[in-house]
Amino acid sequence: MTVFSGFSRRAFLGATGATTFLAACGNGVGSPGSAQIDARVNSTEDYLFNNFPGTRDLANRASGVLIMPLITEAGLIYGGGYGRGALRVGGVTVDYYSATRATFGLQIGAQQYAHALFFMTEGALGQFRRSPGWAVGADVRYATPAQGASLGKETTEMEPVIALVFGQQGFIAGATLAGVKYNRIIP
Repeated sequence: MTVFSGFSRRAFLGATGATTFLAACGNGVGSPGSAQIDARVNSTEDYLFNNFPGTRDLANRASGVLIMPLITEAGLIYGGGYGRGALRVGGVTVDYYSATRATFGLQIGAQQYAHALFFMTEGALGQFRRSPGWAVGADVRYATPAQGASLGKETTEMEPVIALVFGQQGFIAGATLAGVKYNRIIP
């Protein structure tokens, strides 16, 4: 006896399980808006500055910093990810952004991580803010958390954007920002 005509019980359980899993990740979807995003960004920024001391100086030299407190990714051949965060200029939130990602390939699992984009030039920050949707490109330098304390003035003056991925949890190998698209949102 089938309750769902044309829709198998296995497909229903799979869809329900995937939806429940992503909802449980707590990435801010359906949250009360800017107050919750700001609270998460504040907490993530405190974690970043306290655990990787060089990042505070890096943020002070940057024209702006985009903090994405929680990106959630999941995949089984096809995958995707989503998160929300805030762009801060001079330590003040000026805009909110979402980050989305779609992937295809040999993958299975899920992970969560945080990341920060340090816009080291006014030009890079302006290009980011003017674009209808900005994707991480070749002009981004990736830094590891260990390098966060040693990114010198000479390095940062030559790089328009520095990306730092940290706080990974889960079981997809490697967190990267390739293919992530950022869009301004109104929470």
